[in-house]
Amino acid sequence: MPTQEELREAAQTVIKISEEIKRRHKHRKLYSLFPDKGPLRRELYKPHIYFLKAGKDYFERCIIAANRVGKSILGGYEIALHATGLYPYWWEGKRFNHPTRLWACGASFQTVRDIGQEILLGPVGSWGTGLIPGDLIKDIRRRAGSIPNSVEQITVKHKTGGLSVIGFKAYEQKRQSFEGTSMHGIWLDEECPMDIYGECIIRAMTVNEDEMGTVFLTFTPLMGLTEVVLKFEPNGAMPEGRAPFIDDPNIIHGVKESKFVINATWDDAPHLTEEQKKNIIEGTPLYLRDARAKGIPQLGAGAIYPILEDDITIEDFEIPPWYRRCFGLDTGWKATAALWGAIDPESDVLYLYSCYKQGHAEPETHVRAVKSRGYWIPGVGDYAGTNQLDGKKVIEEYMALGLNISFPDKHVEAGIFAVWERMVSGRLKIFKSACIPLINEIRIYRRNDKGKVAVEQDDHLCDCMRYIVMTGIFIATIAPFEDEEYFIGQQSMRSSIGRMPGPGYFGGIY
Repeated sequence: MPTQEELREAAQTVIKISEEIKRRHKHRKLYSLFPDKGPLRRELYKPHIYFLKAGKDYFERCIIAANRVGKSILGGYEIALHATGLYPYWWEGKRFNHPTRLWACGASFQTVRDIGQEILLGPVGSWGTGLIPGDLIKDIRRRAGSIPNSVEQITVKHKTGGLSVIGFKAYEQKRQSFEGTSMHGIWLDEECPMDIYGECIIRAMTVNEDEMGTVFLTFTPLMGLTEVVLKFEPNGAMPEGRAPFIDDPNIIHGVKESKFVINATWDDAPHLTEEQKKNIIEGTPLYLRDARAKGIPQLGAGAIYPILEDDITIEDFEIPPWYRRCFGLDTGWKATAALWGAIDPESDVLYLYSCYKQGHAEPETHVRAVKSRGYWIPGVGDYAGTNQLDGKKVIEEYMALGLNISFPDKHVEAGIFAVWERMVSGRLKIFKSACIPLINEIRIYRRNDKGKVAVEQDDHLCDCMRYIVMTGIFIATIAPFEDEEYFIGQQSMRSSIGRMPGPGYFGGIY
């Protein structure tokens, strides 16, 4: 029978062992992420795993995600693996078989300390409990300055026996601080200025003669369509190219050249409860809700047309013959664009149903394209340039080529207001399939901090839309009966009218 003293010693031993197990578990957080089984198992985080996998084939990667879906943990996880070499058995992404030089970056030293540093090291006072196993941290160099407990660099033991180095950097340091040696991996948490991103690309472009590094971003697009967002989503939406290794149609992603981008929403975060989602969304302005919940970039206060696409787009349909039609034309050498609209005479709804955009072509090419939509359709057009005299001559050249066109009302702000008024009143609808280029332009059509239109190099169809609303709808007309080609396939409509339309029917406004 053990004595009281023996029982007390045994109890203390159990407590010590339990505490040591807890301590070791706290220092082994890296091994707990993306498990095979359980409510937070790896298969439930598909966008996250695809993002990691894409590192094998794509030099630049970006996950544009909703708030609280684990995007920063994801970035820190990859940095920790590259620093330690402790890739899990299921890893298919970018791999380094030697010690690495890495950067973990954020907007300011404070956000770097509170997010990236804490993810990798653990909370202040408990360093070694983050994603870098505590026993592998060989040195921590603190940063001099006004941000307490801010770390500048850590040295980590790699599984090969060498030492990896992780530097913590902030965008507020400006581009010059990102110059220097080549880097194996750079993690940019939240959006960065374009000049810093460009410098990071240079740092990771060539690490050794036969090895490239990797650059990846993890952020919620609260700043809207910034230069960096548009680098991955040129039209404010996912590019058309798709990664061949993703066969799930529910995973929104795209590929543009060597750049991979993927979206993650609250639906991809099983750790979030409905109560947490509700609390986040209730405290979020309306124009930012899609960004926070779905990772969809918003134009926010700078949007010229801050309206949901679903409110102004419509499924394509066959335009009835009694709708009046017109087109808007914006000409230029870099790009000539045309947009066609049809007015429902009963509801006064303007349907934008077709568009054309082509650069570096002669006027004859554009005229043929415009006439192919209906030679009889009247239009309003302008020259995409600053010289009014040259612009007038260009439009007169189009007239000489037989185009039925006149000059529009060009007042920009009045035109923008007129388009906006139609949008919010439900009297302007855009065909979803036939007018994708126009929808793309509207997404990035915004003002700068001085209130001026910030996107002028890719706004030709938006200009055409203004021309139609300001001038085109007043000269719009119905197809003449003699346009037999137009009326092919319209027999059922003519029958429903009850008679063959005569000259009076097509002579003017119905």
